[in-house]
Amino acid sequence: MHTTSATYQFVICVRNDGYPAALEPRKLYQRLRDDLAEQHGQMRVIDESGEDYLYPCDYFIDVELPADAQQAVIRAA
Repeated sequence: MHTTSATYQFVICVRNDGYPAALEPRKLYQRLRDDLAEQHGQMRVIDESGEDYLYPCDYFIDVELPADAQQAVIRAA
């Protein structure tokens, strides 16, 4: 079960080993908070399929976007 906060969280993909169709390096993805997964080194991300899946945390770097940029990214999805 994942939980989300009121603001969106984003990450940039830096690796896609084993997931070339699902993740693109250097691309911005929306991250969904999943505390249990993170305890196991995993991160829940909405990937190229438009669905959320677990991936290794070291495949991404967290990024902070201003609120207006967050809304623009979400509207463009």
